[in-house]
Amino acid sequence: MQASSAQHVTQLLQDWSQGKDAALEELLPLVHQELRRLARRYMLGERRGHTLQTTALVNEAYLKLVNSRHVNWQDRAHFFAISAQLMRRILVDYARARGYQKRGGGVPKVTLDEALMGPQEKRHELVELDDALKALAGVDPRKSKVVELRFFGGLSVEETAEVLKVSPDTVMRDWRLAKAWLAREMGKTEAGGNDA
Repeated sequence: MQASSAQHVTQLLQDWSQGKDAALEELLPLVHQELRRLARRYMLGERRGHTLQTTALVNEAYLKLVNSRHVNWQDRAHFFAISAQLMRRILVDYARARGYQKRGGGVPKVTLDEALMGPQEKRHELVELDDALKALAGVDPRKSKVVELRFFGGLSVEETAEVLKVSPDTVMRDWRLAKAWLAREMGKTEAGGNDA
């Protein structure tokens, strides 16, 4: 997205949070394609025949976003970070409602690797990863947020740094450490939950 367009989206977000409903009407067409891209990334990791489709995921996120007027939107990156978080919550809630067990429910294991940032890769263990991210948030909330923004939100290092108000070097350091921590945590689950 060009800088002028990103600034326009930021201004619309700020206008919307100040109660200007016309800003939301102008904003939605500008962000629709990016929201669909986020939703497609999420849906690639879901099983075949999943009853929740990309359009439905975008619509669910829209409904939650429209009710988020109280958010003090910082900028376009902040909006997409919140959108990614909402989509993650929707899918995790859906998976839990469909009867998945807390630690896996028979879904194949996934590794956290830089390659997973690509939209063609499948991510199956949403519930397990969500649990591990919650545990990481208890230990280090910023590292958890870095994973959420980069892995789920698809934000670049620079966009993540902007949202978190830290340097890109800090984001990369947090990203590496968080991946190692999550791999270890998820490996515990794979090994039967041993804490050794």
